[in-house]
Amino acid sequence: YAVHSEIGDTCVGAKINGRLMPLRTSLQNGDQVEIVTSRAQTPSPTWERFVVTGKARARIRRFVRLRQREEYLSLGRSIAEKAFRQAGRDGGRKALEAAAKALDHKSVDDLYAAVGQGNHTGDELVAAAYPGTRPRREKGAKIVSFAGVRRRRAGKKDAVPIRGLIPGMAMHLAGCCHPLPGDRIVGIVTTGKGVTVHTIDCETLEAFAETPERWLDLAWDIGDQETGNHTGRLGVVIANEPGSLSSLSTVIAQNFGNITNLKITNRSVDFFDMMVDIEVQDVKHLTNIIAALRASPVINSVERARG
Repeated sequence: YAVHSEIGDTCVGAKINGRLMPLRTSLQNGDQVEIVTSRAQTPSPTWERFVVTGKARARIRRFVRLRQREEYLSLGRSIAEKAFRQAGRDGGRKALEAAAKALDHKSVDDLYAAVGQGNHTGDELVAAAYPGTRPRREKGAKIVSFAGVRRRRAGKKDAVPIRGLIPGMAMHLAGCCHPLPGDRIVGIVTTGKGVTVHTIDCETLEAFAETPERWLDLAWDIGDQETGNHTGRLGVVIANEPGSLSSLSTVIAQNFGNITNLKITNRSVDFFDMMVDIEVQDVKHLTNIIAALRASPVINSVERARG
């Protein structure tokens, strides 16, 4: 960013004295720096954690704010269209302007952004445009039960793609269930966070069973492409004996997983209970690691953790 704002925005890496180094690396006097850029790159919210200058910080915040608003607008528009359709009401410009005025927003775009951010539900939007309207479901809509959770099942055309969203923006992965590509997923509209993506069997979803208007059907839109690394969490019970932790890490490494965090939750004379976070490509990759761990004699049990 010290050279030019566009170079900062499109930076994908840096070579310092001929060696590729992390962007967070501190420079020393005399270092020769080559900036690697790509037109496909955009600023990441995580950059703000290590940038030094006010110019860089302001530029990153501005980009994140604009991108976040765009995503909130798109999401809010989708929620509004669905809510008016379910209520059997006209969701035209006149109705939206009336709702914006009733909910104290200066414009329809501000209203969409607030809905996308989770500050208003679809039912609240319809009620603001048409006072006295009671929520109703679309004709033919089904309520399905999965792991004790009730929700409305929307059609494929309402699915929201995950691919291409910037981490930390209007859509993010839940830390309670760590959804992976290949999992069945749903989204919950959360105040101040946009959409939080959960696996369909996440226990957290029970808290939203009575607010079906906050549910969105989501799908991994990845096809045959590489999805990069994602965090899967395992609950492991391992024998308390010399070499057991080494065996655990070896099995994971042999199956191309990478341990990013390990926490011992309970210790007894014979066993350790622990939570292990592993970088994997998708749910199939994590399943293969689970199978390999279960074959190890020092592993008493291993299950995918949901918390």
